Amino acid sequence: MKKFRGKRRYFRNLSREVSLDNYNLQFDNEGWFDLWHTHLDFSGIGNDSLKIRREHIKAHLALYKNLLKKLEPFEKPYQTWIHLDDEDAGTDAVFIHTPNPNEDNFPLKVENLNWNCTIPTSFKDLINLEENNVAYYKSESEGGYIIQSKHQGIKL
Repeated sequence: MKKFRGKRRYFRNLSREVSLDNYNLQFDNEGWFDLWHTHLDFSGIGNDSLKIRREHIKAHLALYKNLLKKLEPFEKPYQTWIHLDDEDAGTDAVFIHTPNPNEDNFPLKVENLNWNCTIPTSFKDLINLEENNVAYYKSESEGGYIIQSKHQGIKL
């Protein structure tokens, strides 16, 4: 495994990316989202270290919080959540979903969500449980955690 160099700069840039308005999303009456999502650790470097994975989870939570703030005046119904994969940090993502012209799949329902799950100690301290719900799901091919706001959007 090759050493990950430039961590400080990498995470400083990641923090800047999620705090700035880098996502030109249309939050108006014409806008819609068909399972729009973004991966902050697309290359999966969080798989190599829990410390690096935690930093990416912090970035996903910060981006999610910023998107929720932007969605406050949005008049259409919507769903938002963070997905944290059991196996691959590269598939962790923040999602927004609304009614859309592409497919009649709103509201999205995820089967077998356990909203009374035990949250791993590796990232439990990062999540504000007064503001968010956490669920676990497991299917034949994948499993992971869903983090969703208690106060905004429609529940999965």
